[in-house]
Amino acid sequence: MNRIAYFDSVRSSLFGGAMTQQQVDGQSVILALWEGDQTGTPMDDIRWLAYMLATAYVETDRKMWPIEEYGKGSGKDYGTTYYGRGFVQLTWEENYDRAGAALSLIDDRDPVDHPEIVLDSLIAARIMFRGMAEGWFTGRKLGDYFNDEVDDPIDARQIINGNDRDEEIAGYHEKFLEALEGASV
Repeated sequence: MNRIAYFDSVRSSLFGGAMTQQQVDGQSVILALWEGDQTGTPMDDIRWLAYMLATAYVETDRKMWPIEEYGKGSGKDYGTTYYGRGFVQLTWEENYDRAGAALSLIDDRDPVDHPEIVLDSLIAARIMFRGMAEGWFTGRKLGDYFNDEVDDPIDARQIINGNDRDEEIAGYHEKFLEALEGASV
């Protein structure tokens, strides 16, 4: 992938002409795992990558770096320990446990005992890749919405969080997809 072409495209279409180093770094982590086939699960549909980037764009408030949920779970059923963190705002103890088990995270890297580890960019990216591909969050997965017969970036929001902001994210998906296709070598 031509990273210069990719970043030139998203810089102008999604970031108002300028990006912080952290925004570049976060996208670079995601792109490197994809390109190096280090996602932890089979992936070859570029629409999946574009949708994950669009999701991270919204879930991180355009920071493109793992963040903590604003309010840190205050007043939420999942509470103030297992509140949203990461590229996709991982919530609920059982999801932290599932991520730790699936990624073989133990001891001081166990997300149940050390939930802040979900803010590590590599761990956050792997949680996003595996969780969205394998249906960890809602039972719905990328392959349900992007395959040989279906191209549905609007309903794909159900992978993470129902249909909130679904049309907005579908629009971002289109811009990330355009950038990825334009940067393909």
